[in-house]
Amino acid sequence: MVYKHKDWTLYCTELRLKEGKKDGKPRNIYFFSKHTPKSGNPCDMPEGYEIGFNKRTEMPYLKYKKGKTSTWKRTITDKK
Repeated sequence: MVYKHKDWTLYCTELRLKEGKKDGKPRNIYFFSKHTPKSGNPCDMPEGYEIGFNKRTEMPYLKYKKGKTSTWKRTITDKK
């Protein structure tokens, strides 16, 4: 089921990082848009995320739910 909030629709696209950075693994990039973007497909809300709102632009964005740490943050702390 496609996630919508007011006029905004959640889209996702797979992006492959450059070689040497994170082994070139494909990553899912999520973004909101009012119009149909050139790339990306409408998608569901990913697990472990919730919606936040930019106060200035009133644009929605995805953020981790409280109590859940991102893999990136755990990697940084594990190195210390």
